[in-house]
Amino acid sequence: MGRDLQLRVAVPEDLEWIHELRHQVYAEELGQHALDPSGRLHDGLDGDNVYLVAARGTTRIGFVSLTPPWLGRYALDKYLTRDELPLLNEGGLFEVRILTVEPRWRASAAAPLLMYAALRWIAARGGRRVVAMGRTELLNMYLAAGLRPVGRTVHSGALTFEVLTAGVAELTKVTTDRYRTTLERLRSEVDWRLDVAFAPRPDGCEHGGASFTAIGTDFRSLHRRHQVVAADVLDAWFPPAPGVRAALTEDPAWAARTSPPTGAEGLLADIAAARALPAETLTVGAGSSDLIFRAFGQWLTPESRVLLMDPGYGEYAHVTERVIGCRVDRFPLRREDGWRIDPARLSAAVRAGRYDLVVVVNPNNPTGRHAPAAELRSLIAAAPARTRWWIDEAYLGYVDLTESLAGLAASDPRVVVCSSLSKMYALSGMRAAYLVAEPTTAAQLRRHTPPWPVSLPAQLAAVAALRDPAYYSDCWLRTHALRRRLAADLAALDEAMVVEEAVANFLTVTLPSGGPSAAQLVDECRRSDVYLRDLSPLSSQYQGRTVRIAVKDTAENARIVAACQAALDVLRPGSASLVPTPSGASAAGSAR
Repeated sequence: MGRDLQLRVAVPEDLEWIHELRHQVYAEELGQHALDPSGRLHDGLDGDNVYLVAARGTTRIGFVSLTPPWLGRYALDKYLTRDELPLLNEGGLFEVRILTVEPRWRASAAAPLLMYAALRWIAARGGRRVVAMGRTELLNMYLAAGLRPVGRTVHSGALTFEVLTAGVAELTKVTTDRYRTTLERLRSEVDWRLDVAFAPRPDGCEHGGASFTAIGTDFRSLHRRHQVVAADVLDAWFPPAPGVRAALTEDPAWAARTSPPTGAEGLLADIAAARALPAETLTVGAGSSDLIFRAFGQWLTPESRVLLMDPGYGEYAHVTERVIGCRVDRFPLRREDGWRIDPARLSAAVRAGRYDLVVVVNPNNPTGRHAPAAELRSLIAAAPARTRWWIDEAYLGYVDLTESLAGLAASDPRVVVCSSLSKMYALSGMRAAYLVAEPTTAAQLRRHTPPWPVSLPAQLAAVAALRDPAYYSDCWLRTHALRRRLAADLAALDEAMVVEEAVANFLTVTLPSGGPSAAQLVDECRRSDVYLRDLSPLSSQYQGRTVRIAVKDTAENARIVAACQAALDVLRPGSASLVPTPSGASAAGSAR
């Protein structure tokens, strides 16, 4: 169809055409609705749903409608009760409806491209499942796309529809596997104007760190590190302790060429001393992701049931759902509750869910909220004996290390604590982390740990960091002051923005509805070499409007504020930049 086939979100000027085409197709052509003297067809969701449009130049070709979960209602509610169709109560459910193409363009690629665009837009807003009504005569088209009937039929006027559903991850895999060659061809032919990348990452789990792409992943332009503000990852703004820098610079040639202690024995001993834990309760790894993959791969199977907090660090959903294939439920953290865990509600969910594993990141990433240790101890004590709790304490230093549940994990076989040394100790590049579990569990994991799990430079750095708690305590306190100043400066940019700073080394900014999306703000800030994190793919609760910003030093925080101000000036309603360029859109799914 040529490079001028454009896919974009509808603008107000499209609506009259959409309503006229709906009347032409669904009233005049198909008889689903009665004829209207106005020649236009509206419904109760207009104004709240989202239309995606395919156009060729100034000629509009087709559209599809999306109903996001934050509206609290779907078109299917007109036909079936929630008891008849319980999936309408699921979190992260998006409704795809009225896929419509002008008659003369129906043999083109417009319809499949609109379906693909809908899938990518939904994934970028944290969608986990889609539901649709498919006309029975077109059922094969929907089945080929990966949708499956739920066993409910809907009659509307002269038409009969099957209710169809599928998981977003499943649909994405079917689409990319089955139509990879076609999508690669279309990628160069389509003018993609959506605020999400045309194609997902091959592994299905995107992380922060687009800022390193700007620096150069081939390491040939490392001078760019002085120009790029990497606020899209949660690396510490402060340098490692002086002892760490001394350990790494004393004899770097020796550290590079020498094999480290096979089992990281010295590092284990220093962790045990610093945390007052028996060494036999510890296992180390090359970062928390190493430990997550290793432990979950040992404990979980596709039959396992897992409960994750929503929103939460995306690596856990990736490993449990996509790598292992567990049955995963989400426990929604609510904005109206300040994103805090409601202990009574979580306790009830765990009792009823028969879960093999409950994952709690504390403080939570990306909300930044901390659940008091006493509350978690009570929750665990009341939980079924069969349920294991994984407590991720990567950011606990920003609260208080005495709030750790590591002591409980060392004696209770139901509890495991994972703690990265990356974020709190300014060692992200070193990749060092540890896990605390009762001795039998820890020994089992050590048996499945390869030799030399942590490099010698990383072991030297981690040991030196643990030996200087005073330095890091001061850095954590200074982080709070920097965060408060950054939050105040960002809030002053626009009174309609919501800035939430919580307790860790980051904060979130939520843009008002009706304005630019989070992805558009992120993309525009990159023009200033300032990299922020779009949280939308993590959870539909963010509604495509929330960014996370890592706390940096005073100078870089000032650049963040200036970049956001410049971006908002460009993106406010009425600006042409509200329609993103094809090169600008990217959305990430993990949050560390």
